[in-house]
Amino acid sequence: MKTSFKKKISKPTTHPTSPPPRVLADDACPTCGTTMKEARGRMRLPVNGDEVSVPSTPHLKCPKCGETVLRFHDARRLHEDAAAIYRKKHGLLSAAEIRSLRERLGFKQEDLARLLRLGANTVSRWESGRNVQTAAMDLLLRLVRDLPGSIDYLRGHAA
Repeated sequence: MKTSFKKKISKPTTHPTSPPPRVLADDACPTCGTTMKEARGRMRLPVNGDEVSVPSTPHLKCPKCGETVLRFHDARRLHEDAAAIYRKKHGLLSAAEIRSLRERLGFKQEDLARLLRLGANTVSRWESGRNVQTAAMDLLLRLVRDLPGSIDYLRGHAA
């Protein structure tokens, strides 16, 4: 018995009277199409399991439907500000303090990551403010900073 398979090709169906797809302006609301306005307001973002409130965050807001849109650079800034607020609230080293510590020790980011048994990009994320170290890692960073001999101890036990 001979079996043959035919591939069915389907064309996208558009009705001849359908309107063309709508293209929105960059500042148009994605929900209703109204021109959005610059605004500032309090926004919340989770950081290490805590909800962090960031005051005066710039964003676009639709005057008609209330939709809120963050531009890429505003979203990045919101994340950095939330991380800084979290660090301050919990008494953690700042991104600049971590970078300064690493540079004072003469380490590359990879060196510090290896010493602390971290992933290769973790220190980079801490120093750029994209991620926040845990309280336990903050304590370990402070030990490296404040206790002579701690680096040698960690080197002896690093993988």
